[in-house]
Amino acid sequence: MGVGAVVLDGDRVLLVRRGQAPSQGKWTIPGGLVDLGERLEDAARRELMEECGLEVRLLALCGVIDRVTRAPRPGSDESAVRYHYVIVDYVAEVAGGTLCCGSDAAEADWVPVGELERYDTTEGLAEMVRRAVRLRQASQGGLRP
Repeated sequence: MGVGAVVLDGDRVLLVRRGQAPSQGKWTIPGGLVDLGERLEDAARRELMEECGLEVRLLALCGVIDRVTRAPRPGSDESAVRYHYVIVDYVAEVAGGTLCCGSDAAEADWVPVGELERYDTTEGLAEMVRRAVRLRQASQGGLRP
């Protein structure tokens, strides 16, 4: 189980370039794995602090995706599942901290939403960001800690 956060700041979104597999080198939203016994919201906040040095306020649930990566199976025409993550993404805004790169992020940057197509992003990222923008506009309060 994983979590991520579409962190919005005006017309910009926070993206990180992955430094490790899966999706090494691709731009995506910050996030990571949920620790055993950890609440999803707490995991999202922790991952943003570890990966980007930012405290965030979660506004709403943005979406849930399956991320399945396959690899060739030696001696066969079939492939084997290498990774299968179920990822819960939230819409968030910065509440404190200073943007930096930590843990498995090779780079972190604020990207204008209108320029996402210029980046080599993970599958489905642009649609998740568009959904987050709509949800932020409709958000009236946010999640309880």
